[in-house]
Amino acid sequence: MTTTSERPEPPDEALEAEVPSPAPAHQQPVVNPGGTSAVSAWLRRPGILRTVVVSVTVAAPTLLLRLWAVDALGLNSDEAVYAGQAASLARDPAYLPFFPVFRAHPLLYQSLLSLEYRVFGVTGLGGRLLSVAFGLATVWVTYAIGARLYARRVGVLAALLIGVMPYVVVVNRQILLDGPMTFFTALALYLLVRFVQTGRAGWLYAGAAGLGLAVLSKETAILLVASAYAFFALTRNTRPRLIQAVLATLVLLLTILPYPLSLTLAGKSSTGGSFLVWQLSRRPNHTWWFYPTTVPLELGVGVVLVVVLGLILMRRSLSWSEHLLLSWVAFPCLFFEVWAVKGYQYLLPIAVPLAVLAAMVVVSVPVREVRWRAGALAVTTTGLRAVVAVALVASLALASWNRVQPANAGASYLAGTGGVPGGREAGAWVAKNVPSGANLLAVGPSMANIIEFYGQRKVMALSVSPNPLHRNPVYDAVNNPDLQIRQNAVHYLVWDSFSASRSRFFSRRLLTFVQRYHGQIVHQEFITVGKGRRQLHKPVITIYEVRP
Repeated sequence: MTTTSERPEPPDEALEAEVPSPAPAHQQPVVNPGGTSAVSAWLRRPGILRTVVVSVTVAAPTLLLRLWAVDALGLNSDEAVYAGQAASLARDPAYLPFFPVFRAHPLLYQSLLSLEYRVFGVTGLGGRLLSVAFGLATVWVTYAIGARLYARRVGVLAALLIGVMPYVVVVNRQILLDGPMTFFTALALYLLVRFVQTGRAGWLYAGAAGLGLAVLSKETAILLVASAYAFFALTRNTRPRLIQAVLATLVLLLTILPYPLSLTLAGKSSTGGSFLVWQLSRRPNHTWWFYPTTVPLELGVGVVLVVVLGLILMRRSLSWSEHLLLSWVAFPCLFFEVWAVKGYQYLLPIAVPLAVLAAMVVVSVPVREVRWRAGALAVTTTGLRAVVAVALVASLALASWNRVQPANAGASYLAGTGGVPGGREAGAWVAKNVPSGANLLAVGPSMANIIEFYGQRKVMALSVSPNPLHRNPVYDAVNNPDLQIRQNAVHYLVWDSFSASRSRFFSRRLLTFVQRYHGQIVHQEFITVGKGRRQLHKPVITIYEVRP
């Protein structure tokens, strides 16, 4: 395969068709006051109707999957933290005591969300709609990358794949930093493509700024600097001159500078360092095969297989386009596979280049033209390409549709995969029934964050280690919880199935305190499991009142 400049996109006959000369004035159609004729004439312009149809085809499933029952479940732990930070940035006094502005990550997304909160108030739905907006922007940038590297058909198919891909859909429905980070990394990738194609340094500097915004969304985006370096080390097409590379690095650093500067000015410069030390010393939270067994299912097994088979077929003709996309995928995968700490959404930035590669393989991988006839049915290679494209999009869309159903969205105990059933309702009960100034003790910090966001009461976590090297520095350990209950410093205990599934030891310990101090159930949240006669109501959150 040759480079893009050597393999120009086939001309679009509709766009290059000769435009007829204007008709004489007496033959011009009369436009009625309602403008119907003007709209019809605009739709009849070459390429306009096709653009509208394609846009609707991509936008309809993209919006449906991201907005369907988006607020059916309350926020999960990470969502509560980021929404709480945004509320604190908006100076909402109800959240300032529980969610400090400076925690573990940069603040670009939270700052944008705080502007929304200042106007419309603090809601979980508002934060999720902002995430949906970033998801839609990511779909558009994916189209731009595919169309710029290969052809419009590749861009459209890549946008459809991203629009319905479970991995992207699930994260775009939550108040998480990974969705905005993925948008900015995709934007940086597009700008880097423009630099390689034009050789203009301005595109390189813009790409560095885009990557800097990605780092301001979530610091792990800095890994893609290594991906860009690996690409320039491998390609012979375009390499930045030394002065260009230095200036691009300066642009990147200047874009990132506001975060460490704000930490320093606020006297919180130790926050980032403490979090890094904890990440370096913490124990692995998943096995080494977590990503190989989880992420391909979320990306779509069909997408992964198409990319692998296509690259095998094209192994002798790979161009700089494929080298760039593969570099964007390879380094994050390698890093997080080696890194002890693994998270469901950490590899989300690889979805965009993989979608573009899959679309390119389906649309234009070189295969021998064949015709297969079965009775009156004749299938050509073009027809087979269309069948594969439809199968990929349909399989991803069905998987995503299943994932966004409220009954399934909270079924997984894997962090980052959805909301927590009953959390919002339990928090609302706490806000209404627990006296102001009362303290609660939960099994883990995940439920503590949720209750604090919705209930606006202080919630401590039993599972936070007293050893600073073994705990997230943003959480405080509970020293001698038994004594605190006896001294009436803790008034309610909160048990939840989510935390219990992750830490049975601390679940049993909290229930021991319930028995020791004659805990009385004051509130419970249930989920319904099973069907028909086997239908059961399973408690997922139980709040006990204890007395010394």
